[in-house]
Amino acid sequence: MNDLLLGCIADDFTGATDLANNLVRAGMRVVQTAGVPATPLDTTADAVVVSLKSRTIPPAQAAAQSVQALRWLQTQGARQIYFKYCSTFDSTAQGNIGPVTDALMDALGCDFTVATPAFPDVGRTVFKGYLFVGDVLLHESGMQDHPLTPMTDPSLVRVLQAQTRRRVGLIDYAVLAQGLDAIRARISRLRADGVGIAIVDAVSNADLMRLGPALADLPLVTAGSGVAIALPANFGITPNSQASALPALSGFRAVVSGSCSRATNGQVAEFLSAGRPALALDPLALCDGDEAIERALDWARPLLGDQPILVYSTAAPEGLRRIQEQLGVARAGEIVERALARIACGLVQSGVGQLVVAGGETSGAVVQALGITQLQIGPQIDPGVPWCAAKSPIAGGTLHVALKSGNFGSPDFFTGAFGRIA
Repeated sequence: MNDLLLGCIADDFTGATDLANNLVRAGMRVVQTAGVPATPLDTTADAVVVSLKSRTIPPAQAAAQSVQALRWLQTQGARQIYFKYCSTFDSTAQGNIGPVTDALMDALGCDFTVATPAFPDVGRTVFKGYLFVGDVLLHESGMQDHPLTPMTDPSLVRVLQAQTRRRVGLIDYAVLAQGLDAIRARISRLRADGVGIAIVDAVSNADLMRLGPALADLPLVTAGSGVAIALPANFGITPNSQASALPALSGFRAVVSGSCSRATNGQVAEFLSAGRPALALDPLALCDGDEAIERALDWARPLLGDQPILVYSTAAPEGLRRIQEQLGVARAGEIVERALARIACGLVQSGVGQLVVAGGETSGAVVQALGITQLQIGPQIDPGVPWCAAKSPIAGGTLHVALKSGNFGSPDFFTGAFGRIA
């Protein structure tokens, strides 16, 4: 059995790499798996992040998959479990954050945990239980237009209480500012009052570092990836350069983007303004079979080289709504994910060895299509996004891949990412 310190369950692929990135920066050796492995871990690691595609599936299925991941992590000797969700608390009135948390708490037999999506490095902060994205509340940030999980209420206590059968409380900023003893005392009072899950404020990394030691004895932590910067120290681990070392680079460079977030729209616009080669996919044309996919690959192959190319289906909210009205929300997403996954495979078969994928659902589809089962986590590109190395049967060797959440990354991410790994 491995001496696994931290066993993590992430509800999407980009969120998994986001979490793994923060753990690596804090000194942990991290392996990320695509789904629940069928066999024991075959390498030494301090933490394993099991990446699921469970954020938008029916709550009962999400809970069952998460418990399956928990059981595998327990067989690997994990001392603490971390359920990771998005830093914008992406969910619906039914879940899936609450139902998965309930299921994991039941399986672990624990009566209390915390919940905080705070990730100050990317502008996600929580104050008095309200989630801010940059300088605006969550429901004013563009997340109200999310095609699958529109977020219209910034009160995390209200959002989570609607999803869980446990009572939800708050550990606010005033308590956090007083330090470890005050946080522990607040947890004791909440437990005595019958609270099972506490939203935690955090407006800076210093807040997260104060929170970290108070979580050391909890069987389960639920959070975005921000809290991860504070947990390795609980196991006596400090930052080191060896944790992020990756194999040598090879191959051409390409980007595929399926996210329609504001950040990704800006990154596409930046790429286009620089005059770099880019191809926009029409989701309606993708309905007609494989011809649009083959045309995209025929366009891309002659352009592959040291400079990246971009294939994207990114659209502004108005355009996205028109497409969804014609195809339906679920079908539109499935069509685009399938097409981009097949295009990514075609690009890798054509010699792409450095691949950036934008969008959580798109990343999940691409990883599955490439046959990737494990990712070695490497250096950070931007907060929340690392380069990774993976074995893919389609690549025939090592593939370097960056899986970017739609909301993350600087405006020049699609070009800057390659310079940062070089």
